[in-house]
Amino acid sequence: MLAREPNGRSGEPSPPPVTRWVWDDTNLWYPAALAAGRRIERAHDLRLSRAILRRSTLTVGTPLARAPRDAWDQMHPVPTAPVPGLDRPDALFDLGDRRAVSPPDPVGELHRQLEAVATSSGAGRLRLLLAAESAGALVAAEMSHAGLPWREDLHDAMLTGVLGTRPPLGLRPARLEALAEQVRTALDAPALNPDSGPELLKALEYAGVGVKSTRKWDLERVDHPVVAPLLEYKKLSRLLTANGWNWLDTWVRGGRFRPEYVVGGVVTGRWAANGGGALQLPHQVRSAVVADPGWKLVVADAAQLEPRVLAGLSGDLVMAEAGRGGDMYQGIVDAGAVETRAQAKIGMLGAMYGGTTGESGLMLPRLAKAFPRALELVEQAARAGERGEIVTTRLGRSSPPPGSGWEETQGSAYDESASSDAQSRARSQTRAWGRFTRNFVVQGTAAEWALCWMASLRGRLAAMPQARTPGRAPAPFTEQPHMVFFLHDEIIVHAPAELAEQVADEIRAAGTEAGKLLFGDFPVDFPLTVAIVDDYSQAK
Repeated sequence: MLAREPNGRSGEPSPPPVTRWVWDDTNLWYPAALAAGRRIERAHDLRLSRAILRRSTLTVGTPLARAPRDAWDQMHPVPTAPVPGLDRPDALFDLGDRRAVSPPDPVGELHRQLEAVATSSGAGRLRLLLAAESAGALVAAEMSHAGLPWREDLHDAMLTGVLGTRPPLGLRPARLEALAEQVRTALDAPALNPDSGPELLKALEYAGVGVKSTRKWDLERVDHPVVAPLLEYKKLSRLLTANGWNWLDTWVRGGRFRPEYVVGGVVTGRWAANGGGALQLPHQVRSAVVADPGWKLVVADAAQLEPRVLAGLSGDLVMAEAGRGGDMYQGIVDAGAVETRAQAKIGMLGAMYGGTTGESGLMLPRLAKAFPRALELVEQAARAGERGEIVTTRLGRSSPPPGSGWEETQGSAYDESASSDAQSRARSQTRAWGRFTRNFVVQGTAAEWALCWMASLRGRLAAMPQARTPGRAPAPFTEQPHMVFFLHDEIIVHAPAELAEQVADEIRAAGTEAGKLLFGDFPVDFPLTVAIVDDYSQAK
């Protein structure tokens, strides 16, 4: 379905109206356009928008919020269609599961959503959020289509250098097997399988190694010959499992890694990934992420995004000033709140995530004195959660209510016959939900900033000149700079070398625009670290 939007100011000659595509799920429709080499400028994703509007405190009382659950509420993300000519992993991307029948009446659903926004208590905020969320869905589909440049030969060489040559199926690489043998010798357990947690823990106990688990921090506390080879084995085993040869065979095709992004996959609005570990690419494999000949990777990340968002959310001018133009944690030290940068970081993370013990707890009173508005905002969010209430981000995404057993647990804890254990469980549940809502408002608003950042950058990249040297990405991105990776507060753009500096400028400008969209003229800035590199490992 198409919607035409005016595109110009009153009294001025208007350019042609902008087309906004309205559909039930971006992943169901946009990949076909991309496969045909077509880029869509704007869209309204009804599934994503329904999820926001149904839950938002800004739409309470609207017909959409009061209506019984229906097919729109039960929709799940549809996996993106594969790029033509490239197979996708069958176990994770079964095209037979793609939605065969769309939910009823998309036109009626659009009208319900528009009415809910118009009659809400924050129409402007919600309009921006829905537009940003839908733009994020376009970006996610485009990144899956274009793919992250990936040199399979370099990845294989790295694995061979670290693990040894690729072994036959079912066997360990030589380096891992040698470490496994060292572990067996140190524990006097010749038949030990170090990949079996229970078996390994039993062998450790039998050998007198005083640990209660096989976790790194437990092992590092003891002095025993098994510790060094076991820790190295676990490290290399993780690499083999997460990004080894099987991963390479499954996820990298035609020189591109194409993960499956799930927009709004976390309740705060953060993205998730459906397989491939896109949100957890270890530094060891990043040297395989190499730009095409004549192209560059422009890697940008937002410094201390969540503390800056907290300053903007709370309107704390002193905290905003501490972050102006540079390192916010050092700015907190310079403001006299704490003595060291480490204290500032630990204390601020504790304030946002609910750390009330240890050094974090010691820093909180000092931060509260220096930045009262910021600390009061997260405290209020925590208290609301402890009461079982809902909290809402800057643009209108609201937290889910506590689980179904919340009221029963809380109510029974204060019954005269309640045991001390029941009361303790209720208090623990209360504090845990308070920590969740404390962070929800900050993390959720940071996700909104990132969506606005990407949406702005997407438009800016589309308006840039074409490359002198075509890249290897499929159309419509063969000659156009384009986003290829996103991780919470980090973006990678694949850009023609001659346009890389201009792309870096546009990335910074988009970050500034995102801050203005969320916080208007409030003087909080969002500095970005931008690196122009040939491979991803050079950016850090």
